[in-house]
Amino acid sequence: MGDVGEPNGLPVDEWGIRVNENSQPTGSCVARGGATNSPAAVYAVTKAIEWLDKYSPPAAAGMTFSEAGPIPAQGNVAQQMFWYTAFTAATVEPDLPVMNEDGTPKWRMAPSPHGAYWKDGQKIGYQDAGSWTLMKSTPVDRAKAAWLYAQFVVSKTVDLKKSDVGLTFIRESTIDSDHFTDRADKLGGLVEFYRSPARVQWSPTGTNVPDYPKLAQLWWQNIGDAMSGAKTPQEALDALCADQERVLQRLERAGVQGDIGPKLNEEKDAEYWLSQPGAPYPKLENENEDPITVSYDELIKSWQ
Repeated sequence: MGDVGEPNGLPVDEWGIRVNENSQPTGSCVARGGATNSPAAVYAVTKAIEWLDKYSPPAAAGMTFSEAGPIPAQGNVAQQMFWYTAFTAATVEPDLPVMNEDGTPKWRMAPSPHGAYWKDGQKIGYQDAGSWTLMKSTPVDRAKAAWLYAQFVVSKTVDLKKSDVGLTFIRESTIDSDHFTDRADKLGGLVEFYRSPARVQWSPTGTNVPDYPKLAQLWWQNIGDAMSGAKTPQEALDALCADQERVLQRLERAGVQGDIGPKLNEEKDAEYWLSQPGAPYPKLENENEDPITVSYDELIKSWQ
C-alpha cells in the first residue's frame, strides 16, 4: 500500500502513515493522504483472511506469533507465506522430519509473493534490524560499559559465532565469510538471500512510525477484529487509521518531538488523495486477476 523507495517508501510507508518533506507524520487515513484504510490495504487484509480460511488448519487462527513460528519444522506444512529468521535455527536440527539424512533441509526459502497492488521498487517484506540505544539519562559510567559491551557483541569473531547459532546476521563480513559459503547448502537459501539485493526490500520500520509501542498495540487489536470476523476489513482499517491519528494528534499537541513530530494534514475528500500520484492508490478494477505460479529456479534468479 506504500510508495516506491528503498529501504522505505516515501511519502507513504509503514502502516500507511504519510510524512511530509521534513519526515513529519501527516496522517494515516486516506482523508489525510495516508493509506492505512486504502483499497490496497483492504485487499491485503482480505487476502490474509482468505488464505487463513482456505489453506491453514483450523487451529492456526487461534495461534499467537510465537506459537505459529515453530510449526513448519514439524513437517506438516507445504508452504508458508512468511518466514522469520528467528525461527530458522529451530528448523535445521538434524532429526527433524524436514531434514535430509545428509544434513541438508528438505525446505527452501523463496522470494516473497506479492499481490495486485505491488509495484517494482516497493518493499516486499519486513525485518527487524536491531540497534543500540544509549539514553541521555544513563549515568556516564554505565553508558561506557554498555558501549563496550555493544562493541563486543558486534565484533567480527563474536558475530560469526552468534550468527552460526542463531542465524541472525549483523555484519556483511559474516554473511560473505567462507564459513557461510561452506554452510549455505545446509540453510535452504538463507545465505543466498542475505547476499542478494533482495534483503534491502525487506526493511525495518521507518520514521513514519513516531511512537512504535503506542501504535503497535492499536495494530494488533484492530487487525484482530478483521481476522475474527467481528468487523469487515474496511471497518477494521477505518478504525485502525482513526486510532493511529488520535495518537499522532496527541504527540502533535504535546510537541515532545519538536521539528520531527507529527503535523497532521487537514482532512479532504478521499478522491483528492486517490487521484494524486503514488500512494494511496485507487481501487483496481480487477484485484483478483489469475495468480501466476513461478518455478523456484526462476524465482531465485531475482536473488542473483
